Amino acid sequence: MSKYFDELETRSMDERTARQFTELSKLLRHTLAHSPYYRQHLSDFSGLTEIDQATLARLPLTRKSKLQALQHDNPPFAGLAYLSTPALTRIYASPGPIYEPQTSRRDYWRFARALYAAGVRAGDLLYNCFSYHFTPAGAMVESGAFALECAVFPAGTGQTELQARTIADLRPQAYVGTPSFLKIILDKGEELGLNLGSLEKGLVSGEYFPPQLRDQLQSRGLCALQCYATADLGMIAYETDVSEGLIVDEGVIVEVVRPGTYDPVAEGEVGEVVVTCLNPDYPLIRFATGDLSAFIPGQSPCGRTNRRIKGWMGRADQSAKVRGLFVHPGQVAEVVKRHREAGKGRLILTRNSKGLDNACLQVESETPTPELAIVLTDSFQTITRLRTEVAFCQPGTLPNDGKVIDDQRPLDD
Repeated sequence: MSKYFDELETRSMDERTARQFTELSKLLRHTLAHSPYYRQHLSDFSGLTEIDQATLARLPLTRKSKLQALQHDNPPFAGLAYLSTPALTRIYASPGPIYEPQTSRRDYWRFARALYAAGVRAGDLLYNCFSYHFTPAGAMVESGAFALECAVFPAGTGQTELQARTIADLRPQAYVGTPSFLKIILDKGEELGLNLGSLEKGLVSGEYFPPQLRDQLQSRGLCALQCYATADLGMIAYETDVSEGLIVDEGVIVEVVRPGTYDPVAEGEVGEVVVTCLNPDYPLIRFATGDLSAFIPGQSPCGRTNRRIKGWMGRADQSAKVRGLFVHPGQVAEVVKRHREAGKGRLILTRNSKGLDNACLQVESETPTPELAIVLTDSFQTITRLRTEVAFCQPGTLPNDGKVIDDQRPLDD
């Protein structure tokens, strides 16, 4: 059985670049003819029929952080997509809300390649702990698993004891979900005296993957690799068994640009990840993710020839990813606005000694009470789908620096 998903992974960079920009030129012509958004957004390039790397770097960005407002003005997809049934099969809502389409295209989000790199093979039973509710995360994994001819248990999140017992009963070979939830399930299984040893491989995403947790999983006989994906773009990059950076997916063109100027940076220099997705159903051209990363010089020793990035290294804006979900400054403002006893708010993100994310909503209030803390916690979970602690402080004591989200978590090395 081949080590590689297909021959695209080992083609030369010259061949890859030529093929991808031929596809992009065709996609651009089709998009300008059918997408109201891009006809306006790329009006200065309306006569463009062929595109190369230098020309791509001149095109204006479409910011993920602006997508909510764009969709509000032109629902549901801001004129970026021109989809209808039967091609359009599902619509999802990520926090914001931001709406994402799914079509009948096989492996729509291109997850099969990353699953294959993580050791998943035809006939495996995959235990999928990404959510199937509202967001597309569960479906993203499932479509890739089906393309590999795997069966899937749609576990979702929560119900830790039931999850552990189900794994003990069904004996799945692979786990997909957040790394922290995998540890929680394994710890619960150990507490209950259950044998969860069937899990030998995993693909994790959605949050920081601490090296100490990776080592703990390895000591239990479970090799978990990480990937970088978003609901809008699908798979962006994935880890392989050599664990030296994340290989860029074959279905996207990735740039790393300097925040503010948006010019490409040198290899090794940290900048914002900008992705062009070669998906004719939902073309995203120079889509600015707001994530920071850097290209790693050289080729991966695993034999795959595409470029590598270091993985997630922070945010270029104040939006942040917490336990697999994005939280935006506007959502924090909406929480405190719902309660007249609450004044200025600031979300503090830290990481504990186990490498897990902590969120604390600091709120100025003249009348702090336990009851106010409870309703603020409930409002935060309703709006963001995340849990948080609440800490009160006196009016005027939060820093006057314009920050609504203060991400104090260390960058991933």
